[in-house]
Amino acid sequence: MPRKVHCVVLKQESEGLEKVPHPGELGQRIFNEVSKAGWQQWLERATAIINENKLSTADAESLKLIEKHMLGFFFGEGDYGQMPSGFRPAGSGGKK
Repeated sequence: MPRKVHCVVLKQESEGLEKVPHPGELGQRIFNEVSKAGWQQWLERATAIINENKLSTADAESLKLIEKHMLGFFFGEGDYGQMPSGFRPAGSGGKK
């Protein structure tokens, strides 16, 4: 039987992640409070954030910024986690 969590993204009980998705306390917190579907929403948001801000997951400073975005997206902490300003999804006519 799949593990259930009350997802902070979906605001409802849903199937939980199978393993901790990120190292440290933040990863454990996400594991405890975010569903598979909520994590998928983050991955889509993270892709936009990383691309629009030209971040690298191999760079320690970029990782710190990505973690700030994670805290904002999942838990409403800080001013990060929103879609980058001016972002337009692929197929919507591109950026202006």
